[in-house]
Amino acid sequence: MSPPIAILGAGPSGLALARLLQVAKIPFVVFERDASRASAAAGGSGPLDIHADSGQIALREAGLIEQFRKFARTDASNTIADQYGKIHLHMGGDGEETDRPEIDRRDLQRILLDSIAEDRVHWDCKVERVQKEEDGTMSVHFANGKTQGGLQLVVAADGAWSKARSLITPAKPEYSGIHYLTTSLSNENPYHHVAKGLAGNGNYMAFGNKKMFITMRMGDGSYFVGVGLHLPQNWSSERSDLMENPSALRDWLLSEPFSDWSSTQKDIIRHTEGNFRPWPLYALPTEELESKWQSVPGLTLLGDAAHLTVPFEGEGVNIALTDSLTLSKLIVEHGLENLNEAVEQYEAVMLPRGIDLIKRSQAQGKFLFAEDSPKSMLRQWGLPVE
Repeated sequence: MSPPIAILGAGPSGLALARLLQVAKIPFVVFERDASRASAAAGGSGPLDIHADSGQIALREAGLIEQFRKFARTDASNTIADQYGKIHLHMGGDGEETDRPEIDRRDLQRILLDSIAEDRVHWDCKVERVQKEEDGTMSVHFANGKTQGGLQLVVAADGAWSKARSLITPAKPEYSGIHYLTTSLSNENPYHHVAKGLAGNGNYMAFGNKKMFITMRMGDGSYFVGVGLHLPQNWSSERSDLMENPSALRDWLLSEPFSDWSSTQKDIIRHTEGNFRPWPLYALPTEELESKWQSVPGLTLLGDAAHLTVPFEGEGVNIALTDSLTLSKLIVEHGLENLNEAVEQYEAVMLPRGIDLIKRSQAQGKFLFAEDSPKSMLRQWGLPVE
């Protein structure tokens, strides 16, 4: 017998919803495009900060807050500097605990996966399309040729390029103009101590000339390193000569966009290891979400699938986990026989919340990537500027 609810995507929001439904003894199945659990854990994203007033509430309701605390870095500091290495703001660290502790994405995913029955998560299921059948049920069709039909509710937590979103809204991700290029610096690297000197157990972010440099400590002690630049949308594919040659890309970064940055910042870029991951930043247009969202019985969206935004407020995963908690509570309240009512009430709360985050994140990005950042950013925060 087909489970009544299918969750598309085994990211934090999809897995959090799965865990919350499991706790409530509501049957579901999760479909994930990655071939296996091992391949899903191989991603190279940076740490996530999970907020006490949002993401942590969802984890507590899921019975996972103690597991989270085992991996969370509660003493993570945040340092903001300019392109010359001058520190303008330092927060946390030195034994001071933060209410926004950091955790590696892979650790959060592992905690969630470990809490869900193995047979509920199906791997190698890349979604090709979602459709409503004549009898009113939903079906999901996969690239591997399989189909899951007879579903009362499909919850699409399948990220920025969701295959289900177009059934609800014509809104498509729009390029922000900013590219992140990310890589890493291992524990064995001779320049590991340089990154540690800047970021410590947390993050070091430098801004200036409409650019960004960041290094962030990971759970294993290595450092995530990234830069943010204004680049054309298809830059990473058009400049394959650089993306396929990490040494050439480092040379280009050091000789062109970061040529006048501090020697310490450039040393970290110079001594990073391995390939760079391109991450062009996209967001959904709020105008279309506000005016062209047509609810579809039997279908809803979660997290980035619903309200993709640029990561400048640091709230993306937190609002996604909050989505999961909101929806799970309403499903429990209304029961399987009234899923459409649950979804209607969920979207009435989720959509304005997501639109608000998109707008705030885009506004924040203008200050982060301003010519005189980080001063413009600090002024916007109401902090003194030297």
